[in-house]
Amino acid sequence: MPKTTKPENFLFRWLRASRAQTLIAVASPVLMGTAIAYGDGLGHWPSAFLALLGALFIQAGTNLANDHYDLKYGVDTDAHIGPPSAIRDGLVSTSEVKVGFIVCFVLAALCGALLTMRVGWPVLVIGVVSILSGIFYSAGKRSLASLGLGDVWVFVFFGPVAVAGTYFVQTFEWNMAVILAGCGAGFWSVMIIDVNNLRDTDTDARAGRKTLCVRFGKAFARMEYLFCLLATTMIPVGVYLLTGEHFFIMSASLVAFLCIPLVYLVMTKEGKVLNNVLAFTSFALFLYAVLFSIGWVL
Repeated sequence: MPKTTKPENFLFRWLRASRAQTLIAVASPVLMGTAIAYGDGLGHWPSAFLALLGALFIQAGTNLANDHYDLKYGVDTDAHIGPPSAIRDGLVSTSEVKVGFIVCFVLAALCGALLTMRVGWPVLVIGVVSILSGIFYSAGKRSLASLGLGDVWVFVFFGPVAVAGTYFVQTFEWNMAVILAGCGAGFWSVMIIDVNNLRDTDTDARAGRKTLCVRFGKAFARMEYLFCLLATTMIPVGVYLLTGEHFFIMSASLVAFLCIPLVYLVMTKEGKVLNNVLAFTSFALFLYAVLFSIGWVL
């Protein structure tokens, strides 16, 4: 049952409710797309800022909607061992969460509308699909998560769409290098959702949420984490071979060595310890994005 006590500080309450620590997963691909645009001499700060703002609002709205629907459909219970739940832990009420995710999606739509005026309908399509996906990731008995499509959604929208979309709103162009670079961020994002699903396998199964981990087992989820880490390590090499330029982007591949302890924990541990793996995987994504971005503009 939801608790009734709330932190008095309004801003602190909503930052926790929207899981502000997860927003780094959205900022990272936007950083990469912006760095590639500026490295190509085509950057546009106002568009980059709107892309970042829109992405942050979509992610915050998705987090709030996820809390709302997880509680509604019995996924989020007292047995939940993940980060604090906005409603169940008394940060905000059910009605406040509804208003919160609606406001976030409206603000994201406003950012998208301004970008659409600059670059046209592709941004409109991306924005609408992103918002609907954010809602239906957890809404309904046949949500994206319940259908086992969460990993695919995360890869596409936190990877190629986020990086190439950020590049496009600044440059009016698409190219294979930026799409391939986006796959790197996408694999990292799958690793994040993979740890989340591995941690929640038992509670998801009881609630009828058939994530890939529930469908194929914990061994599958562990191998998925390892595969994505190896795949994202090869992406900078592939981008360098494709372009013949930007040698230093391959420094981003070195982040994989920092993740060896995380791989060990994923392969051998369960429960709350995976919350730490989740946090460090998010940080590794950000470090990867920073190194890739610096390598591109050098």
